[in-house]
Amino acid sequence: MRSTFFLMAGLAAATCLATQARADSASAVVGKMQPLNNGAAVYQHVCQGCHMPDGKGAMGSGARFPALAGNPKLASGDYPVYVVLNGFGGMPWFSGLLNDRQVADVVNYVRTNFGNHYTDMVKPADVASQRPVITPEQD
Repeated sequence: MRSTFFLMAGLAAATCLATQARADSASAVVGKMQPLNNGAAVYQHVCQGCHMPDGKGAMGSGARFPALAGNPKLASGDYPVYVVLNGFGGMPWFSGLLNDRQVADVVNYVRTNFGNHYTDMVKPADVASQRPVITPEQD
């Protein structure tokens, strides 16, 4: 049962990313794709497909996407940085997609929006210190 949950959550997350990739591909054909140069843009293009535009999360198809709105687990900036870089449960990792600045920006965005008021800012150096190290055997 647990493995089915993780499989379904992973498929749902992959679907969210694939849908966004198709949308981004289409926009690249029509015009210049917008860079992910702030936390709101990263959230909109990478996170909101699963966590919803209001940050309240979602349930469906056997998957649960946790609410970021009013989430006390965001009190420490280290926790969301770890989750974004390494994934957790059904959430995929984004260490290969987002650079240190983008991770810091989206974590700061989530921690200061959706009813969250955690104002101690995460810096790109904080992200770099948590970034997983890829060894040649893992490639």
